[in-house]
Amino acid sequence: MVTTPDGRAVPPPHADERAMLESWLDFHRATLASKCAGLDDRQLCLASVEPSSMTLLGLVQHLTMVERNWFHRVFAGLDVPPMAPESSGDFELAPDRGGDETLDEWRRAVARSRELTAGASLEDTGKLSDREAGFVGDKEASLRWILVHMIEEYARHNGHADLIRERIDGTTGV
Repeated sequence: MVTTPDGRAVPPPHADERAMLESWLDFHRATLASKCAGLDDRQLCLASVEPSSMTLLGLVQHLTMVERNWFHRVFAGLDVPPMAPESSGDFELAPDRGGDETLDEWRRAVARSRELTAGASLEDTGKLSDREAGFVGDKEASLRWILVHMIEEYARHNGHADLIRERIDGTTGV
């Protein structure tokens, strides 16, 4: 297995569709974790640049919610309660949440997502809310669509995480 200098597994250049999609999603999940590695709670909660209040920990919380929404609620049909405080956007942390708690919750959500999709076909579908259906153009989305969407979601937010981490301590990288 080929890895990046920080140990993340590089997706294989030749694989079947399922392995390719899952390995790219796992690569982006590992990228998010690497952007948070070695930082204390204060650093994880430093905002990017004014006027944004986006933080690394806020990104982790957001992606936990995204995992739970698309894999747990939409695909598996589970009743998943919201995580963010009622008055905030999902990037804003509750004042009593620390790095370990937030990262552990994200890791549990990722593990559960893997469990819920393990035996499913890429053609299997999940049901969308009316709001999501308006965006997607259908009342259902295939696991294939959800995996591609999740890769896009992580990749976009990992770009934010790159910039936030560079601002915190100058760390840059793939």
